[in-house]
Amino acid sequence: MTRFHKYMASAVLAVMPLCALAQTNGSNSPYSRYGLGLLSDGGNAFNKGMSGTAYGMRYGAELNTKNPASYAAIDSLSMLFDFGVSLQNGNFSQQGVKTNAKNTSIDYVTAGLRMAPRLGLSIGLVPFSTIGYESSYTQNISGSNLTPRTQTTTYSGDGGLHEVYVGIGWAPVKPLSVGFNAGYLWGDLTHTSVMTPSEGYSNRQMYNADIRTYKFDVGVQYEQRLNKKNSLTLGLVYGLGHDINRSAYYYNQSLNSSSIVVSGDTAVCRNAYQLPHTVGVGLTWTYKKSLRLGADYTFQKWSSVKSPTVVRVAGNKPEYQAQKGYFSDMHKVSLGVEYIPNDGGVRWRQHVRYRAGLAFSTPYIKVDGQDGPKDFQASLGVALPIVNRYNNRTFINFSAQYEQVTPKISGMVKERYLRLSIGLTFNERWFMKWKAE
Repeated sequence: MTRFHKYMASAVLAVMPLCALAQTNGSNSPYSRYGLGLLSDGGNAFNKGMSGTAYGMRYGAELNTKNPASYAAIDSLSMLFDFGVSLQNGNFSQQGVKTNAKNTSIDYVTAGLRMAPRLGLSIGLVPFSTIGYESSYTQNISGSNLTPRTQTTTYSGDGGLHEVYVGIGWAPVKPLSVGFNAGYLWGDLTHTSVMTPSEGYSNRQMYNADIRTYKFDVGVQYEQRLNKKNSLTLGLVYGLGHDINRSAYYYNQSLNSSSIVVSGDTAVCRNAYQLPHTVGVGLTWTYKKSLRLGADYTFQKWSSVKSPTVVRVAGNKPEYQAQKGYFSDMHKVSLGVEYIPNDGGVRWRQHVRYRAGLAFSTPYIKVDGQDGPKDFQASLGVALPIVNRYNNRTFINFSAQYEQVTPKISGMVKERYLRLSIGLTFNERWFMKWKAE
């Protein structure tokens, strides 16, 4: 087995055992009912404490999956493993009614190494979107004889999309690097609503899709040295938008008291979903390898993306069709800062990394024809080094995020989240040649 194949085998074995666990759902939001669900920011441990800021970030001892051009900077002596989990507490309020929900999820599993001078490789499993919600309400209705009756309506959803990727980063010349992530996107999207009257048959409407498609992102980074202490790095990322050649299914069913289907309609929507074109640009200023300050802007062209919807035709028979007009273009701005007291110091506290960030984004979904809720995030993070005789570059990363989701339409659900993310960046010098004494 060649050295390259050994490296690949090690990376694959690091990722595979956790692939099934990554299916854990980390959402309780009713807004995950729309589109492809709640979108992930795609960040790793280091940039979660900076609210996802990453496009212009490059450092040999960390993996930056948001810009594959950064893989070219991976240290030649290192094998990088990175994985993270999140614990989330969500508060939801609507017209004076408040609820609370807690979630735990595995965020990502990634690995990276240098294959050759100025050539880096990364593989991993990262989330793309999550769906997870359940709510119900009961209302009074009147029967044909005007006797009081009630009806309980329950909404539920589950699923999401995940991505397995392989990425390459290459620096043809020292200041310039290019790269790509080629990924396989998969997952299930399921939404169900059940109307159960106190008398008579229940009605169940279910929307289901099995997503299988590719995902392709390219990135560029250019580093400009201003002087011995200061440098600027410009990062650009483009995500390819394309049709997802998969069908979505709609079921409209009548159920008896034993939840057995007694009648129903089924409709199929061909080529129901699309991925939007995505463009990201970021600029990072670095001072003496001690201070990094970055700013990112992300644009996603959701307004041209179709979504399956039920249309009634002659005879009131449902048809399931892919139509535009259900999404809006998404814009996101983020700012992040990282401070290291002394990266070359000998004391433990000199290697501790302190991070902070802010982010604001507009929605990609529409609710009742109106733009969905806006999103604001603020985060703080710290990376604590695990120091042994040979290594001071393995870190335990902690980040705390506050997120506020504010709807445009009065009376809709307001959401507040407090999220704790824990990540381990495992950086061992596997390929160092040791000299016997």
